[in-house]
Amino acid sequence: MAMKAKHIRVIFADDHEVVRTGMRTLFQGTQDCVLVGEASNGEEAIQLVAKHQPDVAILDISMPKLSGIEATKVLKEKYPDVRVLILTMYEDEEYVNEMIRAGADGYVLKNADKKEILSAVLSVAAGERFFSPTISKMMIQRFIKKAVTGEKEPPKDKKLTRREIEVLRYVAEGFTSREIAEKLFLSLNTVNTHRMNIMKKLDIHDTAGLVKYALQNGITESSV
Repeated sequence: MAMKAKHIRVIFADDHEVVRTGMRTLFQGTQDCVLVGEASNGEEAIQLVAKHQPDVAILDISMPKLSGIEATKVLKEKYPDVRVLILTMYEDEEYVNEMIRAGADGYVLKNADKKEILSAVLSVAAGERFFSPTISKMMIQRFIKKAVTGEKEPPKDKKLTRREIEVLRYVAEGFTSREIAEKLFLSLNTVNTHRMNIMKKLDIHDTAGLVKYALQNGITESSV
């Protein structure tokens, strides 16, 4: 008697009910995967992983309480065998870089069709990396540009990421961390982490200093 193929156990986290409904329908129509839990934020996602020990955790980036970036870091530290697949609307190089640094195994855009999403789940479950074609093309173009032009990375302690520049701009405009989190669809913890990283990189230790730096370096809405 042939052994029954093992289903890939999946949990999915997104703060939009319509997206969760769509993913639920997607997995109901496949024999390869089984959805064992749904979450509406990053904290719930971590709790589901602890409870169900899935093969793959599919996470959105912008979620309340704990973002996909923060949740990925926690999952990779506590549950290194769980593969993390990011499913997001953000077609942004900085987001991709942040998720890779956090330990994500794949990055898929929400406009992907059912076949691509399932392929991504199967790939990361098998220990492979998976990126949507658009994301792969963007990464390759960036690599080629650096190779052709000889572009070098700025010293790490002075380089602000695109996201950090956005946060710094809002700080300079007088917004609180909570207001910045709402504007950028990030958690408060993520914004505070960005502020600490900015201060460390620039060797500035108060808000007044950050505002002065932003003004002196033209970090305005038109420059990001």
